[in-house]
Amino acid sequence: MKVIRIGIASQEQIRERVLAIARGEIKPRTTDPKIWFTSMHSLSQVLSDENRALLEVIRTSRPSSISELASITGRKQGNLSRTLRTMSRYGLVKMQRVDRCVRPIVQADSYQITA
Repeated sequence: MKVIRIGIASQEQIRERVLAIARGEIKPRTTDPKIWFTSMHSLSQVLSDENRALLEVIRTSRPSSISELASITGRKQGNLSRTLRTMSRYGLVKMQRVDRCVRPIVQADSYQITA
């Protein structure tokens, strides 16, 4: 079971951490968060109840395209594409191009949030 660790910190704290890592002052541990949000509000928008349900549908049904996922969920393809693009930017979903289709793949089974 793959777990994605999510951290919450201010933009300034995230930037300082990245710079400290680049300077070699901090060595990231494997247990450190890989995804960062600047607030609980922004996290709750990306991992809302509806979006977590969507991730579960993707995980269990393994759709071969966004069109197929739209059919399964009853959501409009345009809205679904925007949601998946946002999740992809955060590393929650991988968008794999197969021929002329784009297949969403969930990157974890669960999420651990640290502040």
